[in-house]
Amino acid sequence: MHRKFLLDQLSYYTPWDEREQEMWENTLAFVRDHPTCFSRDLLEGHITGSAWIVSPCRRSVVLIHHKKLNRWFQPGGHSDNNPNTSEVAMREAMEETGLRSLKLLGKEPFDIDIHLIPEKGATPAHCHFDVRYLFEASLDESPVVSEESNDVVWTRLEQALIHNPERSIERMVEKTRTAHFLARYLEAG
Repeated sequence: MHRKFLLDQLSYYTPWDEREQEMWENTLAFVRDHPTCFSRDLLEGHITGSAWIVSPCRRSVVLIHHKKLNRWFQPGGHSDNNPNTSEVAMREAMEETGLRSLKLLGKEPFDIDIHLIPEKGATPAHCHFDVRYLFEASLDESPVVSEESNDVVWTRLEQALIHNPERSIERMVEKTRTAHFLARYLEAG
């Protein structure tokens, strides 16, 4: 599997804070060290792609209530051997929300996160090295609940942390609220 595309994106990435810096460094090392990093068969972990979907006014975001994990998250999932993580994020966003007005807002990652997925059946606990991209969709379009979710909603940006107060979500909310960061990100994309 071709890792150059993601390695190039990661090498130019600027982390938001010290915690994301650590996750960025670990993700970069993971991709360099594992030629099969895009395969879910790599049991210690694998690359995933996620979509942080905002409204055109940047005041609302889409969250899904994940069935297996029983928690609220942004849409996302396994690369399944696709090394283009922005394509993975788009595919997962469409599958998990039904939104068709989705538009990728930048070519570079918006956020990097590593999270532990608990053991389930024959699948051992493992890490998802999550590469997240910023998308926009119309508030006029209602999301549709998929088989993988209990619910999918547009929620006000400030309400996202009520659904999921984890630092990973808080960091993306902060980035979305920070006008100079968002302007610079969109200009680079």
